[in-house]
Amino acid sequence: MYYRVLFPVLWIGFIAIWFAMARGGKAVAEREGVASRLSHYLPLAIGVYLIAAPRVPVAFLDDRFAPSRLWPVQLGAALTLAGIAFAVWARIRIAGNWSSDVTLKHDHELIVDGAYAFVRHPIYTGILLGLSGTALAVGEWRAALGVVIVGVAYWRKLTIEEAVMRRQFGAAYDRYAERTPALIPFVL
Repeated sequence: MYYRVLFPVLWIGFIAIWFAMARGGKAVAEREGVASRLSHYLPLAIGVYLIAAPRVPVAFLDDRFAPSRLWPVQLGAALTLAGIAFAVWARIRIAGNWSSDVTLKHDHELIVDGAYAFVRHPIYTGILLGLSGTALAVGEWRAALGVVIVGVAYWRKLTIEEAVMRRQFGAAYDRYAERTPALIPFVL
């Protein structure tokens, strides 16, 4: 029963850290349009809802894929914490270049070290790992589907970001992309 408190505490803590770090960013030089933002924010919201909602109106999505045992909850908690830590590490490293929207900042820097040495989009990687852990603890198909939908939303967003980074940093970004996977270390 403690896990019903643990996971909200982990995610609320993450959100609090995120808001605290959002201050002091560089000025925005270019921002994506509203339609572009909605193309990834709406699926993201749907995915998070599926993970967090106690029930959904499609009965088979409430069926379990993981047993109602302690080990999926414990493993899920470890994955959630690891994912949150990885995302926070990446957020600290990107500092003033970060934005919740796809933006180009004044004096934007290409960050390729820290968590960015493992994947080009480590914040998404960390959040997806954390949500995967939470979905494992929930153990229902709706949560697994939610992770897939969040993954699709982040893939959409990172393709937009990649175009902006390639336009801004040209060959330097191409070299970075050649040696560093987009989302999954050593794989993709």
